[in-house]
Amino acid sequence: MIKGLCILGSTGSIGVQALNVCENLKINVVSLIANNNIKLMEEQIRQYKPKVAAMQDERAASLLKQAVKDTNTKVLAGHDGIIEAVTHDDADMVLTSVVGIAGLLPTVAAIKAGKDIALSNKETLVTAGPIITELAKEKGVKIFPVDSEHSAIFQCLAGNRNRDVEKIILTASGGPFRGYTKEQLKNVTVEQALKHPNWSMGSKITIDSATMMNKGLEIIEAMWLFNVPVSKIEVIVHPESIIHSMVAFKDGSIMAQMGAPDMRIPIQLALTWPERMENPFRRVDFDILKTLSFTKPDLETFDALKLAYEAAETGGTLPCAMNAANEVAVDMFLKGRISFLQITEVVGQVMKEHFVNTKPVLNDIIDTDRKARELARTIINGGF
Repeated sequence: MIKGLCILGSTGSIGVQALNVCENLKINVVSLIANNNIKLMEEQIRQYKPKVAAMQDERAASLLKQAVKDTNTKVLAGHDGIIEAVTHDDADMVLTSVVGIAGLLPTVAAIKAGKDIALSNKETLVTAGPIITELAKEKGVKIFPVDSEHSAIFQCLAGNRNRDVEKIILTASGGPFRGYTKEQLKNVTVEQALKHPNWSMGSKITIDSATMMNKGLEIIEAMWLFNVPVSKIEVIVHPESIIHSMVAFKDGSIMAQMGAPDMRIPIQLALTWPERMENPFRRVDFDILKTLSFTKPDLETFDALKLAYEAAETGGTLPCAMNAANEVAVDMFLKGRISFLQITEVVGQVMKEHFVNTKPVLNDIIDTDRKARELARTIINGGF
């Protein structure tokens, strides 16, 4: 089990649940990082007593510093403060749970400092998979998946050979609009899209689940985590969210990992692997659970999956452009600027107009992200 943990994104849904896991296992919390939630960060500092707390927002950092001046926690600000926090000598693992490409550069810094990574930030591998995996290999750093689907695959592959894998089967709940037609999706509201049937997540990830872009990002992430081509990755809709993903082997065997839809379970496994520790978290109740159902995803209605497969097959900077456009479009949907169906319309348009760099370095990824965001905003502001 790890000795000291840094949490990148401690005030978000995964960060809060990770702290609950740390409390249960008595894991030392070395550093906490957030954007601008001063109130919650102050509460976390007083409860978990980290050596360092960093805020992306410099004004928030200044206010936090005053609020916790009676503690021994050092408060840092901005990008440099975040890098100092993720590379702290007392942390041997960094949990990256911040949403979006904001997690990329801190994760790179943590890997360069030799920290193992508990990865909940999909966008790190989506945008820069080859760069991250090569850097981790070079530095001897382990990357442990935190997403329930990738944790399930990780567990199913344990003790098996990669060359025996026939396909990876990612399960998807289908989100709040499972079974809807395009016509029904035309007028869905933000409030409806944020009502996920099974999981408690942040707003951006919940919207991604509703469009099924979340599953698209997971397809690309799985390619890099498990070194498999996209042709071997399949998505199946499983509304109960009990089987978190499966691996089919060339002999016809299929291994599935089951568990209650509680993110603390895969978080804990990432922090303790190869040990499995006791906890008071939710369990599957087979007296209540009567059926497990599966259907193929509707790729015509939920075309985010098709876009993600296209980005994965093309590679280079296209996944980064797709992700950047999606982040902008989801934000605009949450603000009421565009409709639900226009999210993937924006993403598709940006992908069409993007010139793909097939062998990008880190600066190319950052540049692609910036340009794709600008293009997405131009498309939205122009009214399509």
